Parts: sequence; structure tokens; C-alpha cells
Amino acid sequence: MQNPFPYSLDNKRYHTYNYYLKKRYHQKVAKIGLDAGFTCPNRDGKVGVGGCIYCSGDFVRQPSGTDLIRQLTAGCEIMRHKWPQCLFIAYFQSGSNTYGPLKRLQQCFEPFVGQRDIVGLSIATRPDCLSEEVLDYLEDLARRTDLTIELGLQTIHEKTAQLINRGHDLACFEEAVIQLRKRKIDIAVHIINGLPYETPADMIATARYVAKLDIQFLKIHMLYILENTPLYQMYQSQPFPLLSREDYIQLVVDQLEYLPENVVIERLTGDGDASRLFYPLWSIKKVTILNDIDKEFLRRNTWQGKKAIP
Repeated sequence: MQNPFPYSLDNKRYHTYNYYLKKRYHQKVAKIGLDAGFTCPNRDGKVGVGGCIYCSGDFVRQPSGTDLIRQLTAGCEIMRHKWPQCLFIAYFQSGSNTYGPLKRLQQCFEPFVGQRDIVGLSIATRPDCLSEEVLDYLEDLARRTDLTIELGLQTIHEKTAQLINRGHDLACFEEAVIQLRKRKIDIAVHIINGLPYETPADMIATARYVAKLDIQFLKIHMLYILENTPLYQMYQSQPFPLLSREDYIQLVVDQLEYLPENVVIERLTGDGDASRLFYPLWSIKKVTILNDIDKEFLRRNTWQGKKAIP
């Protein structure tokens, strides 16, 4: 059966990040995760304590004293063993990476601008960590390098947001998207499937909401229940329905049908810490999940954007 989806080099029926990177940079590009030591206003007491209930608080934590250039160099060396001509994106992954004084942000980000083989920056943060001063700096940064700001939405449902202790409302997220796009800054949004007590209809509603936004990238994650997190304690005391592997595959395809075809899908499942993972253990076999998502697209003869509103 001929693939009806145009944004594909490997017969996928969704707009893969690999396709986007190859078309933009014409060679292999890898993201190198960095830990700049930022915390989060939902952990240090500014808006909450303990973080979101599923958060382990570890992030990718680097050894104390490991500077950012050293982290990047180490990550690049690993990738170059696989792809000698690889280019890189400096990915500020851990914590809320715009939560701090402007001078500190500049000290973290500026060393990676204009560097050979570094084609851009990806900065993970929260919608409530984007002051006017920070937004103006990010606008300037986006003029000098390819910049993406990653925002964790997770869900549009306020009841769930309060349950998971997200620490900001939907209006805050919406305003962050407006302000970033006003400055022509690319945005990647995270959503989570399987949050406590949400139905498949709730999760599809989140995807349909995201489909109406002016965003450039989307990451879809499965909810991970890690031992020694508030979520784990919640489940132990009051179990809630969990998504099966088949449920998850069906749901992801349902969601992608509503996403415009130009939105790049960076991730369709995550990587939980296997040493602490309580559920879902089936998520460890990540490649097989991705393969079965491909098969479900083919079985339905559907593709990303088939149900998107023009």
C-alpha cells in the first residue's frame, strides 16, 4: 500500500523528528542532554513543593562540578562513534532552564551559540518561568541560532493538573505560547497519556487542543510510575486504571490523526528509569511499541493529520 504521508523518508505515517532534521541540516543531528543545575518553582516553594507527582527529581543529573562544555563534549564523543559527521543540538533538559537571573541564563546558553557543529539549542522550561526580560533575551537568541523552547503541558484538564501538582493553569500555558510565537520562537509541547483517572476521550481532547496551537514540535509520553515518587505512593494506596500496551498504541494513533501534518513529532513514548519502573514494564521495549504504532497506522490506512481541521 502506497504511503499517503508526504513527510517521510522511511515509510512512516507521521512527521518524524529524524525527517525534519535531515531535511533541515542534510545530515545526522543528535540532541545532547545537559544539566545546568536549574531547579523548578514547583520544587523550591515558589509555587509548590515536591514537584509534579510523577517527577523523580533526578532529571539527567550530572556529577557535581561537571561543567556544560564538558558535558556536551562527552555526549558528542559518544555520538561520533556512531555517526562521525554528526551535528548537535545542545539540549538543556534538566529542571526549568529559564528559572534564574538573566545573567545566569546567558552564562549557560551563550557558549553554545555559533560553535562549530552545534546547530541549535533546545531549552526545556515551564510556562511560568518566562518573564518579559527572559522572553526578550530568547528572542535575541533565536535570531542567532536555531532555538526551541520546550513546554510541559501534559494535560488540558484542570482537575488532572491539580491532582498531579503541575503548579500552573492552562491560561498560563496559553499565554506562554502566544508570547513565544509573537517573538517567532519555535515551541515543543509535551503531553502525557495515562494520567490518573483520565479517559481516552480526555487524552484525545488534549491532543485536539494542541492541534489548534501554533507549535512546531510535539512529544507524547506515557505516564511512568516510578518507585519512591508521590505518584507511586498514590497508586499503592488507591490504585487507578492504567493504560495497557494496546490501549496506548491505539490512543497515539487516534491523537496523531488530529495533529496537523506539519507538526514534527519528536517522541511517541519515553524512557522510564528501568531500575525504578513500577509501571508500565512493557514500555521498556520501546522499539517494538514504535513498530506496532506503524502497523496500526497501516492497518487503519490512516496518517497524521487525516482528521485535522484545515
